[in-house]
Amino acid sequence: MADQRKPIVTDRDIPEVAGQYDRFPYPERRPEDERGRLISTWLDDLRMINHHCFRGEQTFDKNFRVLVAGGGTGDGTIFLAEQLRPLGGHVVHLDFSTAALSVARERARIRGLRNIEWVEASLLALPQLGLGTFDLINCVGVLHHLREPEQGLDALLEVLAPEGAMALLVYARYGRTGVYQMQELLRRINRDESDATVRLARARATLAALPRSNWFLRGEDLHRDHVEGGDAGLYDLLLHPQDRAYTVPELYEWLTDRQGLTIEFSDWHRGMLPYLVEHYFEPRQPELLSLVRTYPAREQHAIAELIGGDIATHSLFATRVSKSKATYGDLDFVPVFVNEKATGEDFVQLIERHNDLPFVLQHAQSRLQRRLDPGRFVKEIFRHMDGTRTFREIFNLVQQPPLSPVPTEAQFWEEFRPWYAALETIERLVLRRPGAYQGLQGFSLR
Repeated sequence: MADQRKPIVTDRDIPEVAGQYDRFPYPERRPEDERGRLISTWLDDLRMINHHCFRGEQTFDKNFRVLVAGGGTGDGTIFLAEQLRPLGGHVVHLDFSTAALSVARERARIRGLRNIEWVEASLLALPQLGLGTFDLINCVGVLHHLREPEQGLDALLEVLAPEGAMALLVYARYGRTGVYQMQELLRRINRDESDATVRLARARATLAALPRSNWFLRGEDLHRDHVEGGDAGLYDLLLHPQDRAYTVPELYEWLTDRQGLTIEFSDWHRGMLPYLVEHYFEPRQPELLSLVRTYPAREQHAIAELIGGDIATHSLFATRVSKSKATYGDLDFVPVFVNEKATGEDFVQLIERHNDLPFVLQHAQSRLQRRLDPGRFVKEIFRHMDGTRTFREIFNLVQQPPLSPVPTEAQFWEEFRPWYAALETIERLVLRRPGAYQGLQGFSLR
């Protein structure tokens, strides 16, 4: 049974925001659905977190502590706790909505998860709660709903372990252009109306009346909460009382320049791809690409955001450690496929279908298109890639029987590099050390 004490909030919290999430717990979830599926949340796959934030070395053992700040109805909390359950890791779920926390607790009860601590409080109260420090903090879709997002980040940093990591998601300005047009429209229509039911009804009626010229309809494929998220989704998207968004330069200025954090963008199922200028300029505009590649990386990312225009949220990993990502070129790393059921043999067959000649690798979900050359060794490297072998073991197997002339390690690395770069860019291939976390087994993810 949920704790009936009032949640701990601060005078910096916005009462209307707390009221919204008590009325419309977000996202809408039926706890009974936990009996048949596990929802995977993009930034919370421990294999990706290990690759980006812990140099591929993390075991996520019993001493590993996670904070889900603003955990809502529990998607991130449940996924993280399920991954950590066999390892002994611990999750703290923090939220100031009694209704949302009640849904999350019931989902955990149905799954039999006992490695979650429930704290009914605002993240702005974190420094006063005495919860200790955390190795990983998840704060997805929360900071942009605070009156002063900077205060929220400061509170998170106070409880982040020195070598810990954060998974953050905030709204992106350009991809939400139509959303802000609709929010302004609905504010004007509902200017004298405070009843949430009436506001929702008016929003649905307005959506039904929109002409195709409306910017929200033009970019509707970028936003599905109003279609698939029920009342909670529509309210959160178009009627939220506090909502702001960021551009790439604003995030670098805030997170890197002011807070000293190293950040790594990872868009949902596209990874870093929409932040790369080559995704848009290559191969049709080689001169323009050559020019832009002379600019600092953060400026290239800003340009890519403006070109694509379809980044609706910025999701990213952030660490205080400058070199927290597993790096290509180490023989003792294990390459691991993630985020879809790909195998090394799938790539062997793909290369053979193209007669072992260069071809354009296309990935529909991320929209990756990259011309790649299988060379002499790439197919055989994929053939021996099984998620447990290190590059050293893979390269040794490729050399059996001995090739003539015998290739050097440098030749192996050089031929496979473009393939690794393409797949790592879209979060389909990551690295881990032997003995580090291998992944969740035995679940059907959604």
